[in-house]
Amino acid sequence: MPQAHSLKAFNTFGVDASCDQLFRFHHERDIQDWLAGMPIPVDKFFVLGGGSNLLLLGHIPLTFLQPDIQGIEYEERGEEVIVTAGAGVNWHELVMDTLDKGYCGLENLSLIPGNVGAAPIQNIGAYGVELEQRFVALHAVDLFSGEKKIFRHGDCQFGYRDSIFKRELRGRYIITRVQLRLNKKPQLVLTYGPLKALADSADKLTAKDVSDEVIRIRQSKLPDPQELGNAGSFFKNPIVSHEQYLKLKEAHPKIAAYPMNNASVKLAAGWLIDQAGLKGYRQGDAGVHQQQALVLVNHGKAAGKDILNLAAYVRDTVKAKFGVELEPEVWIIGQQQVFQ
Repeated sequence: MPQAHSLKAFNTFGVDASCDQLFRFHHERDIQDWLAGMPIPVDKFFVLGGGSNLLLLGHIPLTFLQPDIQGIEYEERGEEVIVTAGAGVNWHELVMDTLDKGYCGLENLSLIPGNVGAAPIQNIGAYGVELEQRFVALHAVDLFSGEKKIFRHGDCQFGYRDSIFKRELRGRYIITRVQLRLNKKPQLVLTYGPLKALADSADKLTAKDVSDEVIRIRQSKLPDPQELGNAGSFFKNPIVSHEQYLKLKEAHPKIAAYPMNNASVKLAAGWLIDQAGLKGYRQGDAGVHQQQALVLVNHGKAAGKDILNLAAYVRDTVKAKFGVELEPEVWIIGQQQVFQ
């Protein structure tokens, strides 16, 4: 039996966890060569990104694969620019590189933790922009056959913090490169939350200005994982019917909500958790962050199961007060006895 490989340094919660084996790849060809020589059943793999959107529970009897493929390339097509980035590129570093070159489109997604390869899986988003709005295609290797495949936008079945890679194709492919569409001229999105305050001076703003404001906001609310273990937003913002929203608003006039195109309403999960009296709440070293209730944190020695139990308590408390079910945004890897 191989010796367990520690994953503590590979998850931003900083919890003690381990797997059977961990392999890191720097080139697409390396993945194919390794698969050809390793007759491990594909259901024994887990593809690891930057570890920023995971909650790991104890020992996980799987082989973890991490595509650490680097490189950023640009192709100008008139007023548009296609950027291709390796799966191992840090997401925020990609955003900064595009802005340094004068290209626009990713500024609202500044300072989101994680690597490029994980971004389409989660369909990351912030401040009114989601990855799918910039997405062109991704390159991946099939873990069953070792063959390379290109996924276009329609193939990915994007949804709110969702894609086909979290459902039918979960664990089937390892993403190696991602292509996104950028603009040479700013097309700023200032319609969401705190960025609305910038709308009056939109004609004077650059994409870098918007990025700077997003970074300022995020740093004021979100803890640095290197200082306080966390995985960013733990829960999705719940989507409810317009009828349910009206009932909630009648009972809670200040409820934070955002109308959607399909007559549904997205509620601010952080507001719900805060109003349930849980901001700053702790169960041992597992806690709800004092500044941003949407973030669960590891104050030092919390195990994965401790954070999972806290998440279940938060979910149940919010459900009892508002009748709204919170769903995790993070991937919970291990025995999922609390969240299914």
